[in-house]
Amino acid sequence: MKKILVSVILVLMILSACNSSTLSFSEIENVPNNVQEKINSDLNLQLINDGEKGKYIIFHSRGDIERTDVKTEGDKVTINFDVSNSQDDVEKQYTYYLTTDPELDVITVLVNGEEMPFEVVTSL
Repeated sequence: MKKILVSVILVLMILSACNSSTLSFSEIENVPNNVQEKINSDLNLQLINDGEKGKYIIFHSRGDIERTDVKTEGDKVTINFDVSNSQDDVEKQYTYYLTTDPELDVITVLVNGEEMPFEVVTSL
C-alpha cells in the first residue's frame, strides 16, 4: 500500500512539473553578438527566434519605456510597452527575451495601448 501511495505521489509531481508554465519576459542588458548582428536599427520592432528556447524582441524608441506588462489569453501573449513621449533625438534599443509555453503561438505588441506589428521576424 505504501509503495502505491508513493508511486501515485511521484506521478502527480511529475505531471504537475510538466504542466508548469514557462512564460518569462525579461530585459537583456548584454545582447549576445549573434543576436546583435541580426538586429536592424532602422526597424522599430523586430522579433528574432532563438530556436526552441525563446524569442528576442527588439524595440527601438526615442522615448523611455516607463512600464512593461505581459498578459496571456488563450493562445496569445500580449506585451504592452508604456513609452514616454521624449523629444530625445537619440533612438534607444530595448532588447527583451521571451519564453512561452508551446500553446502560446501568437505574440501581440502594444505601444501605449496601440498595436504595433513586427516589421521583421527572423531566426538565429
